[in-house]
Amino acid sequence: MSVEGRRSGTPFTRETALRKVQAAEDAWNTRDPHRVARAYTTDSVWRNRDTFVRGREEIVAFLARKWQREREYALRKSLWAFGDDRIAVRFQYEWHDAGGQWWRSYGNELWEFDEHGLMRRREASINDLAISEAARRIHGPRPEEQRGADIPLQ
Repeated sequence: MSVEGRRSGTPFTRETALRKVQAAEDAWNTRDPHRVARAYTTDSVWRNRDTFVRGREEIVAFLARKWQREREYALRKSLWAFGDDRIAVRFQYEWHDAGGQWWRSYGNELWEFDEHGLMRRREASINDLAISEAARRIHGPRPEEQRGADIPLQ
């Protein structure tokens, strides 16, 4: 996720919030913890499920562990709401575990940004649903022609 789409100190517009969400989706789909961590303040705080993380170094370590466990991870995010320095997102991602079981993870995130457009707070609530491989619908990063499309509820 880059700071693109938001000037320092400027409140989000629908267009800049949508760009921020797409940038986050693109970065997370690289599964590169260092790239993802650059979008957060050095002292960013997270709650991800039942895990609490503080700072970029912990973010990188958390994401490295996550993507070792969640294999072939592929994500979709949708803008839910936004305010001056906050964005609410709903998301779904699919992955399989070491035993080959596929999962669809559903969640909501609350984001808060600093004056430079870096995320200083992220709270994620996530639930997992076992799915068959045939039920998959998220295969890699979002194709260009699907950008901006909402994700189905189920």
